[in-house]
Amino acid sequence: MAPRPGRPVPPLGADEELVAGRRPVEEAFAARRPALRLLVTPQRRHALEQIVLHAATLRIPIVEVEGGSLTAAAGFDGHQGVAVVLRGRRFASLEEILARAIEREEPPFVLVLDSLEDPQNLGTLLRSAEAAGVHGVVFPTARQAPLSPAAVKASAGATEHLLLAPVDDLPAALTDLHVRSVRIVGADAEAPLSARQADLRGPPAIVVGSEGRGLGPAIRRRCDLLVRIPMRGEIGSLNAAVAGSILLFEALGQREPDARPAPSSPAPSAPTPSSPAPSAPPPSSPETNGDAASATEVEATERKATERKATRPKATVKAKPESKAKAKAKAPRAAPSDATDTAPPEDDATESPPEPPDALLPE
Repeated sequence: MAPRPGRPVPPLGADEELVAGRRPVEEAFAARRPALRLLVTPQRRHALEQIVLHAATLRIPIVEVEGGSLTAAAGFDGHQGVAVVLRGRRFASLEEILARAIEREEPPFVLVLDSLEDPQNLGTLLRSAEAAGVHGVVFPTARQAPLSPAAVKASAGATEHLLLAPVDDLPAALTDLHVRSVRIVGADAEAPLSARQADLRGPPAIVVGSEGRGLGPAIRRRCDLLVRIPMRGEIGSLNAAVAGSILLFEALGQREPDARPAPSSPAPSAPTPSSPAPSAPPPSSPETNGDAASATEVEATERKATERKATRPKATVKAKPESKAKAKAKAPRAAPSDATDTAPPEDDATESPPEPPDALLPE
């Protein structure tokens, strides 16, 4: 049975935002943003069952819409058949970004965007910023890629967990950050100093310029430091989102050396063999166990030989030696049960020490 056709997407209100794509919708729910309605295409509703059930639990109206209409409303076709209409986003200020750093008891860590043009680059940088743990993102209100559904989709929902601060005057905002002891670090492919050579351990604001022009003149003048990313290939530049992401994680690595993996470092709860826990004695080595076992075997052999010597009938040592034929004839006279207990088998003769010569009677 073919799914029933959906309806056109209703127009958005003045204070409404459309977030499209499975992951961004899930992150919007996780961030507890007020949702007005969930939009799904009939063809994808079964695959989106968990999201639909979650929306129904929250009593969010579910509307089946046409796929083409959803593409037109979102502005791109990678919406995966689902979107959510939210209350308008609340943006932050510089003061709130710095307050978050104080709340976390960390030096400020800020990303500044200077007139990015591509929504995909914008979303990718926001995703990297959230992963690197920045306290907020500052960007201009004009001449900047909008925070569109495509940019939110590219961020994988990171926009729901970031403090985003649009400003009317970006150079003035950088001056404000500088006055607050935040070091302004700009990305410039022609800078003499590489990011690895620069000291990024202090409270930095990483500034990434536009894809075509880079940093604007007014922004460049307000940078305390310009750094480049060392490259060894034939390509002379990197994508703005890639370059910005590299600088963010270079700064993170210098701020928090422990964030970099240490393959040779053992887990804190598991002491290494060379340094065992103080309360537990070091384990015995295989050689020690082998020596102990050998000593035990030797003692058992000597004890067995002593017992055999003590229980051996005196007649066997004091009787006058006879010919071999007579000795063989007399040997079977002993009871079978006593032979095992009192007379050692011939195979054990080598284990028993020889008796002293003076124990025998003279012929």
